[in-house]
Amino acid sequence: MFSSLRVRNYRLFFSGQVVSNIGTWMQRIAQDWLVFTLSGYDPVALGVAVALQFTPTLLLSLWAGVLADRVDKRRLLIAIQSGVAGQAVVLGLLDVTGVVTLWHVYLLCFALGCLSALEVPTRQSFVAEMVGRDQVANAVALNSSIFNMARIVGPAVAGFVITWVGTGWLFLANAASTVAVLVGLALMDPERLFRAPAVGRAKGQLREGLRYVRCRADLSVLMVLVFFVSTFGITFFTSLAIVAGNVFGTRADGYGLLSTMLAVGTFTGALMAARRGSRGRPRLRVLLVSGFGLGALEFVTAFMPTYLAFGIALVPLGFATITFLNTANALVQTAVSPEMRGRVMGLYVLVLIGGNPIGGPMTGWMADLFGGRSPFYIGGALSALAVVVCAVVLARRGGVRLARRPRGQLRVLRAPSSEG
Repeated sequence: MFSSLRVRNYRLFFSGQVVSNIGTWMQRIAQDWLVFTLSGYDPVALGVAVALQFTPTLLLSLWAGVLADRVDKRRLLIAIQSGVAGQAVVLGLLDVTGVVTLWHVYLLCFALGCLSALEVPTRQSFVAEMVGRDQVANAVALNSSIFNMARIVGPAVAGFVITWVGTGWLFLANAASTVAVLVGLALMDPERLFRAPAVGRAKGQLREGLRYVRCRADLSVLMVLVFFVSTFGITFFTSLAIVAGNVFGTRADGYGLLSTMLAVGTFTGALMAARRGSRGRPRLRVLLVSGFGLGALEFVTAFMPTYLAFGIALVPLGFATITFLNTANALVQTAVSPEMRGRVMGLYVLVLIGGNPIGGPMTGWMADLFGGRSPFYIGGALSALAVVVCAVVLARRGGVRLARRPRGQLRVLRAPSSEG
């Protein structure tokens, strides 16, 4: 389950992420609650904040993938993480001093979104450089395990700290936690990285990456599936705050506990994914089953009658969600050639996160129009339908057959034409 930790560079990265992710989740809860309170508990305002934070992904993630293929990923991550710490310091000082307004938060959400648009594809493609191709699935799952362990600790801590002293100190704590990532990156041995050959600067590299995915029907359908599920189904960052405040009438601590229940499921799912990842390559069957399970469970969760029942239902929903996301990530990373990994991961991040400018306001609009539960049952139904459609397309596709190989990877039997 922990085989990737035998690699020293990955251990340093893993250790820094343990600390930093807790700070990140505390800031996410604090930021959502700050927007919610500054706007008078307006769900649309919360959707706008989400859209501002994720809109830069639409503009920058593809170029970030090109950049990741060209430059030293470790040094680029150091620069980006320094910017993330600066953003948290500014927001924290504005909040602690009592001068923060809604437009301040909106502006800093956009700034953080720009940094994240550069950071995520770089970090995702850097995983393979730290551990090598054979350990990618295990390392991706371990990343998710600490990310979701932080989702258990961070929101619970944030909910009570907000109740006691407000949101500002949580932003400053996140800035301090980022130092752990910077130290880990600085202590790595560059000579022990599994680096792909450097890609020289040239025209048309972005189009080359897009063409590479378009000519791979397995990757194309996977990208479409991830887009629909992440845009319409995985809207929990917005919808949980709405359910906590507008459906069950709880305060910040109630919102934090719901996030923690979801994280219990995602943490368990990440550990199971790590166990599967140590045994071989990821399987498409797991992606389709978990995606359909995500949609079905989200639909059922929407109709839980009490706060307790709703929170308990979030545990299996979190398990299905992280299984789907981990499997999709690992499938992409193991299916592409090393020199294309940065650009393909840039596109993957675009379809994974780029739908949030649509999903965030849409979630707030649905909650305002149809009630706080509607993002769950509408999003769940759309996610399950997307999985069924993509499964049918893959089964009927003439150019690519999804064959079961000994290690579970996709196999291209006939290259599709340029029109396909």
